[in-house]
Amino acid sequence: MTMIDLSAPLLLRAYAAGIFPMAESADSEELYWFDPERRGILPLDGFHVPRKLRKTVRRSPFDLRFDSDFRGVIEACAEPTPDRPKTWINADILRLYTDLFQMGCAHSVECWSGGRMVGGLYGVSLGGAFFGESMFSRVTDASKVALVHLVARLRAGGYRLLDAQFVTEHLSQFGAQEIPRAEYRRRLAAALAVEADFRGVDQDRAIAGLLGGEG
Repeated sequence: MTMIDLSAPLLLRAYAAGIFPMAESADSEELYWFDPERRGILPLDGFHVPRKLRKTVRRSPFDLRFDSDFRGVIEACAEPTPDRPKTWINADILRLYTDLFQMGCAHSVECWSGGRMVGGLYGVSLGGAFFGESMFSRVTDASKVALVHLVARLRAGGYRLLDAQFVTEHLSQFGAQEIPRAEYRRRLAAALAVEADFRGVDQDRAIAGLLGGEG
């Protein structure tokens, strides 16, 4: 179903109903509602950090920042790559999610190195639910490190649901699950009733709590 004159507040209501928008391509002038019969999620309590990545995160190869260049993250996610020649992020997506960021309802996690952003992700925050939208990586493991730090922050901030939309091979290594629409909506309703905190988190303690004592 085509969406016309979509605003940021309307977009939030769509997320609260379990629906999200995508464009067919970066050049498309239309957006469409998506409400999959089976939804991908990343369990916050069962999130798996592969051993090699765990060591990388502990080594802290990147300068981790939050919300310092939100628009830059979306623009990077919209860039075509050899593995992803077409993206679903068009001009309307860029505008709408920037509006959500300015409202305090969207956030970015960024990996910086040598004064350059080399990876990151962004998503929408509503109650105790976080809706992951897209990620990018310009150097090895940058987007993966950003995801680990996102999960650590969500856990510490009291979030209950991390929506991944669709399960991919990339997300499967972290324990992504596919659940029926009805189950997703039940979990979403429970998460929306929670007041979580994205910004007021001690990230060092959060990441230590996620990684624990395993090597």
